[in-house]
Formats: sequence, structure tokens, C-alpha cells
Amino acid sequence: MTLAVNPPIQQKPLSVDEFLAHYGDDNRYELIDGEVFDLEPTGPHEEVAAFITTKLCVQIDQASSPWFVLQRGLLRPASTGMTAFRPDVAVVDRDELSQEPFWADQSILTLGSSIKFVAEVVSSNWQNDYARKAEDYAVLGIPEYWIAEHYAGLGGTRHIGKPKQPTLSICTLVNGEYAIQQLRGHQPVNSSTFPELNLTVEQVLKAGRS
Repeated sequence: MTLAVNPPIQQKPLSVDEFLAHYGDDNRYELIDGEVFDLEPTGPHEEVAAFITTKLCVQIDQASSPWFVLQRGLLRPASTGMTAFRPDVAVVDRDELSQEPFWADQSILTLGSSIKFVAEVVSSNWQNDYARKAEDYAVLGIPEYWIAEHYAGLGGTRHIGKPKQPTLSICTLVNGEYAIQQLRGHQPVNSSTFPELNLTVEQVLKAGRS
């Protein structure tokens, strides 16, 4: 894989095609409204994403579902030419991929109907996770969206409390908008997409920590 250098100060917004030409081979970056964002995937960030992926793969296998977990693929909403999200975890419905125009050649999705679940592990660009992505993922019709705020305490206090504490926000689509549960500590994880998950919030957010 060819690694891109750190993105320069942008002189103008980038289109998705321009973004792909410069950063398409590097899963560290995503594009929102023409602006390139560094996802800053630290070690703990990646451990939480990997833990979620592992647990979901078990559920998918046990259900013999035609789904799979895609990490670091691009979600390029068909309604915009200047945004390409890169979810930390995305559960994809294999049966829907025949409708995806780029899938045969690139790991790019454009339709919300292809995606059953997404999760974002919060980084320094936390406003995108809590606001912009929550709005766009809902518009795309993605049924469930997790925002995992682990022990770095990066998010705003309205999302993770005061004093700040590790929080798992579970967003469930209801009438085109997300109903949000903010869960902490030993509270059980309640997933409408994966109802057989047997996890606490602490288990998810402390993944990889002693």
C-alpha cells in the first residue's frame, strides 16, 4: 500500500475523485465537504475497533447471515461529490452489492441500503462523529450507528458527561432520525441489529486495556 504524506494546507476543497487520486490508498484519511481529515488511528483506537469487529463477526457467523464486516472501506454518499467517509467498522449486506457502482473495482460504497451497521471510535475530530456523521448516516438510512468514546475523553461534555467519562452512544434509526442511548460502565449493550450480543459498555471501551 502506498502511504500518503500528511495532507497539506488545502488551497481549495477537493472533489471525491481528487481525494481518491491523492489519498485513496491510505486508510488514514477521509473527506468531508471537500476537506481532508486525518483519522488519527492510535493504538487504543484500533483495539476498540478490532474488538467490535471480532464480536460482530461471531454474531454474523452464528446467524449464517449474508453480511460481513468491512474496515476502512469508503462510504461515498451518492448525493454529494465532496464527501467520502471511512467508518471504523461497517457491516455490509452482500446481497445488496450488485447495486453498488464501484464495488467490483474499489472498496467504495454509495448506498445506505448496503450497510446494516456502522461504528466510529472517537478521535480528535469528534465533532464529525457526533454531528455530521450522525446526520448523514441517518439520511442514508443506516439502521444502527455506534459512537465509542473510550478513555481518551475527547468528546464534548454534552455527549460524554461532566466530568467526562467513557461513553458508548448507540444510535437507532426511528422514523428517519436517530434515537440515541448514552451508555456507560457496566450497562449492557443493547443492539437492535445484533440482539444476541452479550457485552457491557466497559468491555467494549476497555478493549485491549489491562
